[in-house]
Amino acid sequence: MPDLSPILRGVRIVHQDARFVVVDKPSGLLSVPGIGPEKTDCVVSRIHAALYRTQPGEAPLDAGRLIVHRLDMDTSGLMVVALDGGAQRDLSRQFEERVPEKRYVALVDGIVFPDEGLIDLPMRLDIENRPHQIVDHVYGKPAKTFFRVLSRETDRTRVEFRPVTGRTHQIRVHAARGLGHPIVGDVLYGTGGGGRLMLHAAELSFLAPGTPTRLSFHSSPEF
Repeated sequence: MPDLSPILRGVRIVHQDARFVVVDKPSGLLSVPGIGPEKTDCVVSRIHAALYRTQPGEAPLDAGRLIVHRLDMDTSGLMVVALDGGAQRDLSRQFEERVPEKRYVALVDGIVFPDEGLIDLPMRLDIENRPHQIVDHVYGKPAKTFFRVLSRETDRTRVEFRPVTGRTHQIRVHAARGLGHPIVGDVLYGTGGGGRLMLHAAELSFLAPGTPTRLSFHSSPEF
């Protein structure tokens, strides 16, 4: 099993074994390949490069066999990548069945009240304004996120989000439309001010592939 550290170029490895790797993805790096040659450099293609001796940014067609889940490009934090087909199928099934537990930390604009609660707002893609997601109580898919205020910081609030479902942009939409307080740095659902998107995947737990053992990982946000 090769050491993936050198080729990941600034992507911190939190855990590595023969079947999967957990990384701490920086904001601004794609999780998986996008459309077009300029969007092939990503976490998965870099790992694929280490495993199969290709060049980073040149993701072969079978790079998809490593993908389990993804984070938005502007979101930082913990992400698991499978290293074999069996692990990919096992971990993907876990995410489909909501076995993993995920905790995010965000800074949002304004002061949030109450201290905690559940945001239950169905969502769907805005087909006329991709990649925006919108709240739709008729045609939207169920989307639920628990939130808890961690601290109130002058004109911002540090909030913990624990998504129950895993819709695209779910936390970003629920912060902006559910709480009424968009995440700092969100150019899609907020003002975009404050530099990077202040959203970090801080905790991730799941079952080690093929076992009943639950593994837990932690990463502290830089903001």
